[in-house]
Amino acid sequence: MSLAHIPGYPRIGAHRELKFALESFWRGDSNEQQLQELAASLRLRHWQSQANAGLDLVTVGDFAYYDHVLQTLALLGAIPERFGFDAASLNLQQYSELARGNSQQFAMEMTKWFDTNYHYLVPEWSQHTRFDGGTNWLFDEVSQAQAAGFQPKVVLLGPLSLLALGKVKSGLSHALELLPPLLSAYQGILQRLQQQGVSWVQIDEPVLSLDLDAAYLAQFLPCYQALSQQAPKILLASYFGDVSQHLDLLQSLPVAGVHLDLVRGTTLTTDVLANWPAPQVLSLGVVDGRNIWRTDLRSVLHKLQPVHAALGERCWISSSCSLLHVPVDLDSETRLDSELKNWLAFANQKITEIQTLRLALDQGEAAVAAQLAASDQAVQSRQSSKRIHNPLVQKRLQAIAAKDTQRHSGFSERIRAQQEKWQLPLFPTTTIGSFPQTPAIRQTRAAYKRAEISHLDYLEKMRAEISLVVSKQEELGLDVLVHGEPERNDMVEYFGEQLWGYGFTDFGWVQSYGSRCVKPPFIYGDVYRPEAMTVSWSAYAQSLTDKPMKGMLTGPVTMLQWSFVRDDQPREVTARQIALALRDEVCDLEQAGIGMIQIDEPAFREGLPLRQQDWAHYLDWAVQAFQLCAAGVRDTTQIHTHMCYSEFNDILPWIAAMDADVITIETSRSDMELLDGFSSFSYPNDIGPGVYDIHSPRVPKPEEIARLLGKARSVIPDARLWVNPDCGLKTRQWQETELALANMVAAARQLRLLAEQDQQASATVDSAAQPV
Repeated sequence: MSLAHIPGYPRIGAHRELKFALESFWRGDSNEQQLQELAASLRLRHWQSQANAGLDLVTVGDFAYYDHVLQTLALLGAIPERFGFDAASLNLQQYSELARGNSQQFAMEMTKWFDTNYHYLVPEWSQHTRFDGGTNWLFDEVSQAQAAGFQPKVVLLGPLSLLALGKVKSGLSHALELLPPLLSAYQGILQRLQQQGVSWVQIDEPVLSLDLDAAYLAQFLPCYQALSQQAPKILLASYFGDVSQHLDLLQSLPVAGVHLDLVRGTTLTTDVLANWPAPQVLSLGVVDGRNIWRTDLRSVLHKLQPVHAALGERCWISSSCSLLHVPVDLDSETRLDSELKNWLAFANQKITEIQTLRLALDQGEAAVAAQLAASDQAVQSRQSSKRIHNPLVQKRLQAIAAKDTQRHSGFSERIRAQQEKWQLPLFPTTTIGSFPQTPAIRQTRAAYKRAEISHLDYLEKMRAEISLVVSKQEELGLDVLVHGEPERNDMVEYFGEQLWGYGFTDFGWVQSYGSRCVKPPFIYGDVYRPEAMTVSWSAYAQSLTDKPMKGMLTGPVTMLQWSFVRDDQPREVTARQIALALRDEVCDLEQAGIGMIQIDEPAFREGLPLRQQDWAHYLDWAVQAFQLCAAGVRDTTQIHTHMCYSEFNDILPWIAAMDADVITIETSRSDMELLDGFSSFSYPNDIGPGVYDIHSPRVPKPEEIARLLGKARSVIPDARLWVNPDCGLKTRQWQETELALANMVAAARQLRLLAEQDQQASATVDSAAQPV
């Protein structure tokens, strides 16, 4: 009999219960015990959902108060020494400060979890790192599951992935120098879990999907030889990418089983799977853990049947990866169009699909005839629906020419025209786009959506907020303004709601990081813009000021990456469709008198394939998509873009090829570390490195910002350097926002004085060097 399980379950709650509990705790409205009680009730509910669906093991250890990598560091006691916390007695307030910073320390660096929109906190490795043990939270969760009558399968982030995903800060030549004490710590954890009666531990090693350093690959066998002693049965899990080149290694490891992602990852022949060597279990991730389309059960079943016939009870059925990346329950969507809803599956529905496949394998197709018939009907409905294809979009795609992706002039000519037009000071100050979204703003949007207020009332309230934001920016002395985006619920959802081909949910929330949740739209058909989306808001804001007003758009790659994307055509085709819709918006903004337009692409690096051999194809179409939406304007119209929370240095030639006049990037959490690559590459256009972390409530002092700007000046010419926060300000409070921006403007003014003094000193030296 085969076994059904999942690598992980969404932790935030079907109605974002953990988000609201965390934020209440951070505000001081609740205490640690109340937060722990809410977390315990969520875990119990999630385990019950798995058990009710018929899964054999419930997953324990996939829960985290903020992030599973930080949770792993807390378990090991390997928290950054600079905070001065005792890992063994770490409380939730201190845990939160690691993630969010405090008055003495900036937050841990945050970056994307592989090619997903989830963000993890980056471990800080040094010669002082210790793995002497930290919290007992994991062991308490195991006890909770057992007491409730569940059979737990514990999940841990593997030691080699943990080391590879961190950054060496000091005193080490390579993170692997920490492997011996780290393995000792893992051995202690596994022995303790064995003593608790845990029979299976899933150890995740997702770095196997990367171009892994040979030094790491060489450590897998000795590492798992050490871990398999005095331990529960180990299921080594890989996901997100192809690990076929590592099959010999995986089969040689002394582990009880291996989990493979067969959706996004390894494409293996039936023969290879059916001949998996005994006695290893083979867990097959055949239900997509990262997208919300319903599984074609019959097609998957026919691929599984010969493998199951060969492996028997060693054949496990699972999702491709943790269901962290999809919403919780489609049944909550009572207002979703019935045809669209029939094409979808959220976490709870995916668990049911896994169980259906298991039953079909064990008991035959007749045992699940109704479920297979429903799946067949959904597949046929989606393939034949007239809502999928738009002839106008198809015709326009075919007409794209090379000239459509090229600005009229090169950057050097454009920037001269732009400087003459705008007359900005040295080190111009701006923000990334959004300003604090107060409860009043959110309530107004919700009331309008429920038709409780008229369109005129809504318009007046939004315009009042825009007027407030513009006046505050002028008072602060910012040079380039934004309208603050009060009308926008989310930077992708807002645009998707106005484009044909997009669908939306009421409760399709997924975690991005910490308490930050997003509700991605889903792209089911050809994308088309029926009318302007942002022009009236930006034009109104520009009418309130003589200073330049940036129009704010979300770029085509980010619109793609942060949506659940149709899987019936290549992703690059969908990206070009979005780019054409945005091109029309860019041109309309310019026509309305908006001379600076920011096209945000924070997900540009996120979309990069995990294997370097696949990069060129992706980067070519991603760059073209950006160029396509940005290239239809005059030289004097300044195109900005924004990127954050990713490593960019290895793709700088392609970022330069996007040819944005100004790029703003997140650099504050890395202490301007990212700029080293921009300097080495000699990035040709203007750069605005983020000078403070907006995801932390900590307000930086002017001298801190000035120090970061000083580092930036060492690698960026003064004439190319902008000053800005590292991301939008929608999650912040007004008081901290105003203070932080005031400090930022003050630091920029200090820098102008310093640059002026440098110029005078240089002129004096040049004058003295002239012959008499």
